[in-house]
Amino acid sequence: MHAPENPPPTGENLRAALAGLLDGLPPKQAAQAVERLIANYRGRTPTDAPVLRDRSDVAAYAAYRMPATFEAVRSALAAFRVRLPGWTPATHVDIGGGTGAATWAVAAAWPSAERLTTVLDWAEPALALGGELARSAASPALRAARWQRQAIGAGLSIPEGTDLVTVSYVLGELTAADRAAVVAQAARARGALIVEPGTPEGYLRIIEARERLIEAGFTVVAPCPHSAACPIVPGTDWCHFSARVSRSSLHRQVKGGSLAYEDEKFSYVAAVRADDVPGGDVPGDAPARVVRRPQIRKGQVLLELCTEGEGLRRETVTKRHGGLYRAARDVDWGEEWPPVGV
Repeated sequence: MHAPENPPPTGENLRAALAGLLDGLPPKQAAQAVERLIANYRGRTPTDAPVLRDRSDVAAYAAYRMPATFEAVRSALAAFRVRLPGWTPATHVDIGGGTGAATWAVAAAWPSAERLTTVLDWAEPALALGGELARSAASPALRAARWQRQAIGAGLSIPEGTDLVTVSYVLGELTAADRAAVVAQAARARGALIVEPGTPEGYLRIIEARERLIEAGFTVVAPCPHSAACPIVPGTDWCHFSARVSRSSLHRQVKGGSLAYEDEKFSYVAAVRADDVPGGDVPGDAPARVVRRPQIRKGQVLLELCTEGEGLRRETVTKRHGGLYRAARDVDWGEEWPPVGV
């Protein structure tokens, strides 16, 4: 997805801050922590206890997940900003933020803004390490972020009127009751972004959250081009997108891979209160969004689209379409179609 402006080097700043985290941690211990974390973040082991238990877990998590979570959230925020370019959140609460990957992504999306950010999590070791990483950040908003221990569930409370709430890769760790409580708290804000793994299970959690936000009076900004029911029949497909993640040598060590990159699949919903958006009006429905990687063939491009009026449909763009064809060759999975100005 293309942000309205070139992203700042916040990702590079994060990778630099992560360097050396696993120094002194036995490789076997890191691998065991990563294996357990993989099971949790794929949504197979909901729990009412903190997932990150100690410094070893937190270091493994940060090396394994922070770069990918950062890129997924930043990609979703890019779509959010395309739809609401005039909106800059002055207050931000990151629910279940752990070591703060989503908070770094918010800093990348609005690099020059003054912002009061609060990261809430139930794992003290995650908060401690997250604060340590943030204090080395170039972003003043990151350095000034507050890190507070808080149970993520029925006892959660955020200030009403918070501009932006992020909930990234959290719902899969929770029981059904706690998921409902977290989304209800997110609905106290003016804007909400919820991100889950790009799996069938993650998508279902996003759809559930989307429905709750709409019931609470929110308008969907992205990825859906409308706030009507999702046209995907559960069990037949799922809506997800992809973000390219650059791997550091440390990241490759923890992930056991040799490539210099990986693609993080994620599902998400971004929504705002229709009558309470600071900095601008809520836009109307988008024409359509590309929901699969475009297929570029000789003289034509096949686009899988989600639309308001026709649901899911395929559009074939050929050379006969002139400028639209050139745009189709450049459009990316997850972007609006057609692009503005084409």
